[in-house]
Amino acid sequence: MEKTYYCPDLLWETIEEIDGVLNLKRAKDKNVQALFTSTPFLKGETIIQFSANEILERPTYLTVQTGPDRHITLEPQFLQYINHSCDPNIIFDVDQMMIIAIKDIGNGEELKFFYPSTEWEMDQPFICNCGSSQCLGLISGALAIDSDARHRYQVSNYIKSKWSESDQRKV
Repeated sequence: MEKTYYCPDLLWETIEEIDGVLNLKRAKDKNVQALFTSTPFLKGETIIQFSANEILERPTYLTVQTGPDRHITLEPQFLQYINHSCDPNIIFDVDQMMIIAIKDIGNGEELKFFYPSTEWEMDQPFICNCGSSQCLGLISGALAIDSDARHRYQVSNYIKSKWSESDQRKV
């Protein structure tokens, strides 16, 4: 069953402050959480380092893919609340295990990443409502992104290699 994620224009309340840099917030009247900045970041800056809490062979809705049959749950665990957008402001650099700003991010802005940037085939596809003019609609993983849209996104080296493999098979 497809799910719909992202709810713009929600009223948020802080439930945890993290190192004076991030705020975990919950939407009032909804069961939605998100991670926001409490300080600005410039494009290219590292926001936080992460590690693997657990390594799994198959994806779940909480994992990030780091290679074939390698899906990690995140440490620190609050990173699981970073939501998707087709117009992201961060990327998970799974080679260096860092979250990096891919555009300038203002104080109080929600952190958002493009889920297919690390996921070849997602465990739980969903209908995106990010509101971006570049919104892809159904988000099911990098496998489903057509070659015309690929140039818009920064993706992991693993996803780049999978796209290259799939393109070579088409020739």
